[in-house]
Amino acid sequence: MKHGIYYAYWETEWAADYIPYIRKAAKLGFDVLEIGGAALPGMTVGQLKDLRAAAEDCGIGITTGYGPAPHHDVGNPATRKGALEWYAKMFEAMARIGSFGIGGALYSHWPVDYSQPIRKQEDWKYAVEGMREMSALAKPYGIQLNMESLNRFEGYLINTAHECVEFVREVDCDNVWVMLDTFHMNIEETDMGAAIREAGKLLGHFHTGECNRLVPGKGRMPWDEIGLALREIGYDKTVVMEPFVNMGGQVGSDIKIWRTMVEDNSVEALDADAAESVIFQRKVLEGKN
Repeated sequence: MKHGIYYAYWETEWAADYIPYIRKAAKLGFDVLEIGGAALPGMTVGQLKDLRAAAEDCGIGITTGYGPAPHHDVGNPATRKGALEWYAKMFEAMARIGSFGIGGALYSHWPVDYSQPIRKQEDWKYAVEGMREMSALAKPYGIQLNMESLNRFEGYLINTAHECVEFVREVDCDNVWVMLDTFHMNIEETDMGAAIREAGKLLGHFHTGECNRLVPGKGRMPWDEIGLALREIGYDKTVVMEPFVNMGGQVGSDIKIWRTMVEDNSVEALDADAAESVIFQRKVLEGKN
């Protein structure tokens, strides 16, 4: 397994300079930094080149995450054409920085506006169509698309591993995979180990975090059960922790962090927690002593 962390752990705004976080991830013992995809299409070739060079210098892999804005919803026929044009630019930028995997609710948008009518069956059909088109755009770059299963409060189309497997099989493209996240699983799954086993060989990316979004090892998530299931399916891909502990800014608002989640949220304390957590995560998920 390759262990990573999402840059926004340290941020309260989505916009960020990723290069310092690449260096930080390497220093703290990670293999991977996950960055946000929204900014990539607007970066210059020079900025992308610098980002890749920093990652290579530090020996850090880059994965990409994106919660699509409503106008980037490929599952909506009204926005699909423009969304796909935008994703094409993102995929080109991802290839330039050596990031060949992106995860999130790529089949829809995030978070869902529940003041609008929900038509799950109809939207599922449109989302499958949209993902087939997105798959064709990503494939020339060798980019893997990971469909994240979200909890019911953030999305309605794919809430469980079972639904995610069904969706991926219906799309039927070899660069479209299942993505699970322990935070969302804690809400939706009755048996986390069984959910991971159902995803099986279709599991392409895995997010970790406690039920209250602290770093792994600081809460009550059943990590032994999760690790055993991952080992049983032979999972050897990326495991990226996605903690959020700071209130404030757009990140705090979007993630619904209404109080500071840790006693000490200084950069030094956050770094120490992350470094301790990746050691814990390697041990419990890989079964290492």
